[in-house]
Amino acid sequence: MSERVLTTRELNRALLARQLLLERKRLSPAAAIERVGPLHAQGVESTYVNLWSRVEGFRREQLTRALEGRAVVRESMLRNTLHLVPAREHPLYDGALAEHRLDWWLRVNRRRIDSRTIARAEQKLAGAARRPRRWAELVEAVGGDRILAGAAAIRLGVVTAPPSGVWGYHGKSDYVSAEAWLGVARASVEAGTVHLVRRYLAAFAPATLGDLCFWCGLGRSRVAPTLDGLGLRRFRDEKGRELLDLPRAPLPPADTPAPARFLLRWDNLYLGHESGERDRIVPPALRKRVYTVNTVMPATFLVDGFVAGTWRYERGRIVLEPWRRLSKAERGELAGEAEQLAAFMA
Repeated sequence: MSERVLTTRELNRALLARQLLLERKRLSPAAAIERVGPLHAQGVESTYVNLWSRVEGFRREQLTRALEGRAVVRESMLRNTLHLVPAREHPLYDGALAEHRLDWWLRVNRRRIDSRTIARAEQKLAGAARRPRRWAELVEAVGGDRILAGAAAIRLGVVTAPPSGVWGYHGKSDYVSAEAWLGVARASVEAGTVHLVRRYLAAFAPATLGDLCFWCGLGRSRVAPTLDGLGLRRFRDEKGRELLDLPRAPLPPADTPAPARFLLRWDNLYLGHESGERDRIVPPALRKRVYTVNTVMPATFLVDGFVAGTWRYERGRIVLEPWRRLSKAERGELAGEAEQLAAFMA
C-alpha cells in the first residue's frame, strides 16, 4: 500500500494542534512545555508571550513561580541556545545532548583539550557551582580559562538560576550545577536520545528525519537507530519526502478552523523543521521576512494558521503590520486577540 500524501494545509493543522495553537489548554507551564517541546529562551519575554498564546488563562507569575520553584529550568541546550525545559525532563535532554554540545564548543573555539583536563576542571566546577554564581566566578574556579570553563560546564551540566529568565530581568545570569539545583543526575545518552526523539515527533511531526536532526542538532547516525522500536506511521508530503509520526498522534482535517495567534521571537513553530522546508507555517514568498540574515526573527501573527505579518507593543497597544491583505473578519479576530495580549503585556 502506498503511503498517504499529506498536503501543506494538513501539515499546518497537525503542527498547530501539537503546538497548542489550534486551541488553548489549561496547563501548568511545565506541562505545556512538555507538550510543545523546549521553548527557545534567548528572549526572556518571548517565553511568556508564547506560553500565553498556548495556555488558557496564563498569567506571567505562573512561569515566574515555575522558574523560582525549580519546576522549569533554563539552559543552553538545543542548537546550543538557551531553552526552557521542565525540570523532570532536563536530565533526559541533557543526557542526549551534552556530548554533542561539548564537541561543538571545542570545535567552534578551535581548541583541543584532552578529556582528563576537562574532567579535572569539571570537579573544580562542581564544587564552585553547588550554589548560583556568576560566570566569571566559575571561570576563575578553573584557573581563568574561559574555553575550559565552558567545556567543564557542559560536562557538569549547569542551568541558570532566577532571576535569570524571569520577565523584566535583563541583568547578568547566575549559574548552578543542574544536579545540585534539581537533585537528579543526568540520564544516559541512550535513554535521553529516545526521549528526545519521542518528544520531537509528538510536538512537530509528521516530519522528516532531516527535520528531526535540524531541530536537535544531532547527526542521523545518532537518532536513526532509535526510530526502529517506536512503531512509527509513515507518510509523504507533496514533494515526495518521507514523513515520520507517532501512532495515534493528532492529524486534524485541512479545513479545521485556525484562530489568530500572536508569537514573539524564535517561537518553536518556526524552528522545528529544516530551513528549506517550512512551507507548513511560512508561505514561501514570506520566508525571507521571517528568517532574516542576522537570525533576529520578528514578532509575528498567524491568520488561518500561517504567518501573515508582524506586530509590536507600543504605548499600551498592539500595532499590526500585515504582509498581505486582511479581510474584515480577519482584522476583527486579530483585534480581539491583540486587545487581550496588550492587557497581558501591560
